[in-house]
Amino acid sequence: MSVWSWVLGSLGITGLLIAGNRVWWGWLINLANEMLWIVYAVSTEQYGFILMAIAYATVYARNARNTRKYNG
Repeated sequence: MSVWSWVLGSLGITGLLIAGNRVWWGWLINLANEMLWIVYAVSTEQYGFILMAIAYATVYARNARNTRKYNG
């Protein structure tokens, strides 16, 4: 399952770097990454990751909305 860790980590870092430049859709990359975390959680039967993914997804969605609103 090492491919999962590389994909999840790379996608998350990429999204954060883009969002850090105040590009609103960088948060959407991270939001998509959280969907992959849910797939990972179910496929590895580590269901605690689902709660984490929902919490992060909520924050990322809020940040995307706020960044888009303030950047026009």
